[in-house]
Amino acid sequence: MPGGAIAGGEGVGANAPKSKFAGIAMTAFSAFGGILFGYDTGVISGVKEMKDWLRTFGHPDSSASIGYSISSSNESLVVSILSAGTFFGALLGAPTADYMGRKWGIVFACLVFAAGVAMQTAATEIPLFVVGRVFAGLGVGLVSCLIPMYQSECSPKWIRGAVVSTYQWAITIGLLIAAVVNNATQNRDDHSSYRIPIAMQFIWAFILAVGMSLLPESPRWLIKRGRDADAAASMSRLTGYAASDPEVEADLDEIRANLEAERALGESSYLDCFKFTHNKIALRTLTGIFIQAWQQLTGINFIFYYGTTFFKNSGIHDAFLINIATNIVNVFMTLPGMWGVERFGRRRLLLVGALGMCICEFIVAIVGVTVSVTNIAGQKVLIAFVCIYIAFFASTWGPIAWVITGEIFPLQVRAKAMSLSVASNWLWNFGIGYATPYLVNKQAGSAGLEAKVFFIWGSTCACCWIFTYFCVPETKGLSLEQIDEMYMHTMPVKSLEYRRRLMAADAGIKGEAKETHSDEKVVEKV
Repeated sequence: MPGGAIAGGEGVGANAPKSKFAGIAMTAFSAFGGILFGYDTGVISGVKEMKDWLRTFGHPDSSASIGYSISSSNESLVVSILSAGTFFGALLGAPTADYMGRKWGIVFACLVFAAGVAMQTAATEIPLFVVGRVFAGLGVGLVSCLIPMYQSECSPKWIRGAVVSTYQWAITIGLLIAAVVNNATQNRDDHSSYRIPIAMQFIWAFILAVGMSLLPESPRWLIKRGRDADAAASMSRLTGYAASDPEVEADLDEIRANLEAERALGESSYLDCFKFTHNKIALRTLTGIFIQAWQQLTGINFIFYYGTTFFKNSGIHDAFLINIATNIVNVFMTLPGMWGVERFGRRRLLLVGALGMCICEFIVAIVGVTVSVTNIAGQKVLIAFVCIYIAFFASTWGPIAWVITGEIFPLQVRAKAMSLSVASNWLWNFGIGYATPYLVNKQAGSAGLEAKVFFIWGSTCACCWIFTYFCVPETKGLSLEQIDEMYMHTMPVKSLEYRRRLMAADAGIKGEAKETHSDEKVVEKV
C-alpha cells in the first residue's frame, strides 16, 4: 500500500512482498481513467480544425484555407470550458470520495462524463456543444481527483510512484489515440468527421466503470468509515495475504493509529487544510496546489490543445501527422519516468525536467522568431525541440506531479487537500486554454505572439525549478504514514537525509519482526 499497505514490501527483489503483483495489477487498471482526460483533450485539438465542424459551428470565411473559421472567443470557449467543468468536478471530488468512496466515486464520474459526451455528439449548435463539454469536464475532474487518490491508497509503497505514474501514461495514450482517430476521420465531409471521434469516448467510460465496479475499495477509506472487516478483506485482495495474516493486521493497525491521531485534532474542514500545524498541513496543501499549477504553466497543454493550429501557422503542412508524432513521443517517454520515479526519486527528476524544458522552450522561441516559416531546416529544428521538450515533460513533470499530490497529505484531510490541488490544475488549465488564442492568433484583438509564446513557457519552467528545490520533499519508498512523520520533523530542502534515517529505522524494525516471527515458528514446532 502506498501508505504502508505491505509491511514487508520496501523494495524490489528479495525485499518485495511475496505477492507483489496482486495490488499492482488492480490499482494500475484504475489508471485507465487517464484515457478519458487525455482523449478528450486531444480530440478537441483536431476536431476544431475539421471542415465540417467549422461549417457547423463556425462561419464562412473566404480568407481561411477551407472556407470556414471560428472566432478566437468561440475557440477559447470550446477548448477551455472543459477545464472550467473539471475545476468544479475536482472540488466535488472531496465529498464524493468521502461519502461514496474512491471506487464508486469513479463509477459515478463515468456516468457524468458519458452524459457530456452524449450532448456533444448530438449538438449542432455551439450552446449544446459547450454544455456537453462542461458535463464531460465534471466527469474528468472527478476522475482526476479520485484515481490518484485510489492508487496512492491501494498500491504497494515500494512501487507506489510508478503505479500512480500510470495515470499520466494513460493520459498520453488517450492523447495519441485521439490524434490517430482525428487523422483518420478529418477528410470526411459530413458530421461523422467529428462525431465519430467524440462518440468513441463512450467506450472509455464504459470500460472504466465496469472495471472499477469489480475492484476492491480503498482499505484506508473503509477504516475511516469504521468498516474494519471490509478493510481487511480489501487489503487481502490487494496484497494476496489472508485477511487474518499478521502482515495485514499490522498494516491496518498502523492506518488506524495514524487516523486516530488525526481525529484527536478534531473534524477536518477546508480551512484545516491551510492551518499551520505541527505536521505542516498548510505547507503540504500549498505544495499540492502549486505543483499542479506549475505543471500546467510548463505550457504542455498549449501543444495538445493548439498543437495542430500552431504547426500549421509555423509553415508545417501536415500538422495532423506532426501532432501524432508529438503524441508518440509523449506516450513512450512517460515509460522512463515511471521507471525513474522509483530509481532516482521524485525530487531529482522534477529538477532535471524543469531545467530541460526551460532550455528547449527558449530554443523553440528563438527559432520561431528568427527563422522564416518557409525554411525547411528551421521547421525541423522547431519540431525536434518541441519533441525533446515533450520528452522532458513526459518523463518528469507529467507523472510526478500526480505522484506528489497522491502522497503528501494525511488521511484526515487527504480528499479535501487533493481536490484543492487537482482543482488548481484545472483552473490553470482553463486559464491557459482560454488565453492562448488571444496570445497566439493573428486576429483583431489578439496579441499574435505565435512562437514567441514559448518565451513565457521557458520562464515559467525556470520558476518550476525554484519551486521544486524549496518545496518538494523526497518521498520515494516511504509509507504515507512515514511521509506524515517526515513533515513533522524536517523541511523539504532537508528531506533526503531524513528519508534515509526513516528507511534505515524501518529496515531495522522489519528485521527484528522477521526474527521474532521465525522464533515463534520454532516454538510452535517444538
